[in-house]
Amino acid sequence: MKRALITGITGQDGSYLAKLLIQKGYEVFGITRDVKADRSDYKRLAWQGIENSVNLIEGSIDDLSTLIRIIDEVQPDEIYNLASYSSVGSSWKQPILTGQVTGMGAVNVLEAIRNSKLDIRFYQASSSEMYGQVRQPIQCEKTPFHPRSPYAAVKLYAHSMTVNCRESFGMYTCSGILFNLPLKITQHDFTGK
Repeated sequence: MKRALITGITGQDGSYLAKLLIQKGYEVFGITRDVKADRSDYKRLAWQGIENSVNLIEGSIDDLSTLIRIIDEVQPDEIYNLASYSSVGSSWKQPILTGQVTGMGAVNVLEAIRNSKLDIRFYQASSSEMYGQVRQPIQCEKTPFHPRSPYAAVKLYAHSMTVNCRESFGMYTCSGILFNLPLKITQHDFTGK
């Protein structure tokens, strides 16, 4: 059975991905800051009907030693980095925290994989915010990046480091550039606005 480790598993995209992987027969693990937290913090997993089907591990992507330990324990085949301080507006109020979690967090995951010597496939959730102010109505991989917020800038950093680890170290790393989708999980989600 394949094993997947998801950062950001309790978020909107993380819960959808976890459900898909479970349906495909994966054993799914997720990193969360506080396993003992009130289960209402995991409302998206409950909404998907998978709250008892995922293995939650306490940790943070801004702590490299914890990530090394988690990868050693879980021995994942694939890691999906969806963790992010994801409010564009709030990133202006807390640019350092945004950089630590969203930018350096991704680099920590990549370094933990490189340290492990395991053959792990890595997926980085990049953001359409990296394009910033665009001149064309449709963006693709060839559209120039022009980030316009701390969130967009650190997402571009994480995206670039994913490419660099693939090209410099031969790691299996890839990015998907995600755009907002209006989904019905909670009234409080800001995606699609």
